[in-house]
Amino acid sequence: MKYLAVLGRQPEISIAELEATDFCTDIERLGGTIKLAEKFEERPIEYLQKLPEGKITIGVSDYSKNASRKTATMEALKLKKILVRHGRSVRVVENKDAVLSTATSLHNGLSGKNERKAELIKVDDEWYRVIGVQDIEAYAKRDQARPARDAKVGMLPPKLAQILINLCGVLAPGATVLDPFCGTGVVLQEALLMGYRAYGTDISERMIEYSEKNLKWLLKFENVHSRAASPRPVATGEARLCSRCRAPQSLESNIFQISQGDATSFTWQQPIDAVACEGYLGKPMSAVPSEMKLKEQKAECGAIMLGFLKNLVGQVKANTPVVVAMPAWLRENGVYSRLEILDEIESLGYNVNNKSREGLIYARAGQIVARDIIILRKK
Repeated sequence: MKYLAVLGRQPEISIAELEATDFCTDIERLGGTIKLAEKFEERPIEYLQKLPEGKITIGVSDYSKNASRKTATMEALKLKKILVRHGRSVRVVENKDAVLSTATSLHNGLSGKNERKAELIKVDDEWYRVIGVQDIEAYAKRDQARPARDAKVGMLPPKLAQILINLCGVLAPGATVLDPFCGTGVVLQEALLMGYRAYGTDISERMIEYSEKNLKWLLKFENVHSRAASPRPVATGEARLCSRCRAPQSLESNIFQISQGDATSFTWQQPIDAVACEGYLGKPMSAVPSEMKLKEQKAECGAIMLGFLKNLVGQVKANTPVVVAMPAWLRENGVYSRLEILDEIESLGYNVNNKSREGLIYARAGQIVARDIIILRKK
């Protein structure tokens, strides 16, 4: 079975067609995927005609090359006309654009969970049925409801934390994920919800206190230890575990560990199965920096990140994945300037998996300091 992962929003949309074996099909742990759809093995109308009795609600998102609100609406009305002719009652979700927004899909129940509600995706001549929509409300809940937050040190989105962990590749259930710049514990939180052990360190005593408070709060709402036996929604945002990634019940002790320490000199305890973190991003900025300011920030951030990777390389086994979000700064021409340290990173003993780094800048529109995601493996 082929799946379609929608990885962005119009007009800068990216769509990937994948085999089921290529990736986890649980959208609730795929932070970068806003919609997940299954390719039809029959005509869309044949699928709709088989839906249970009662009123049908349908929506159409047209991701074709020359798609518009009009083309999507026309396709939806064509389907409705046929269904009505066969005696079905049909409601069409109105398009405000060629594609239905995530919020529209969620609020109209088109996430694939209701048997009489469906969102269909058209890509040129191919059709797909949506089986999952990113739960933006769930992400917001488990981000904003945490008891310890600090806007001054930056707010790592939970979905970005998921992306960083997922880019480590397939990890064994109960694997230990290290975040050496753990901050308020967002990566650690998402690692626990994915069924991994979480190990965090940070140079700031206050951040260690915040991480501990947040993870203890998380565990009060969901017994992460026993999720393999009876996985269920958690009160912190309705996150569910993928069946591939559930933690074994042996996690009843040492499910997470947090220590204060400088990532450039700290000695971590073993085992370390993967490293996923947002590194030091430098000083917060509200305007595009001058060339002199940029040079200063690059020197400071580069020294810290190279110091961390030099310290880490002797403490992890060969082939250990290391996924790091490093800073990139917006320039006047709208392009981001990155830390140009990949050759130095390679010389420390790492393979760089995405040296071109196409598509791995994470930023909202106009954000001054973005995240540049680097995927490494210990040689």
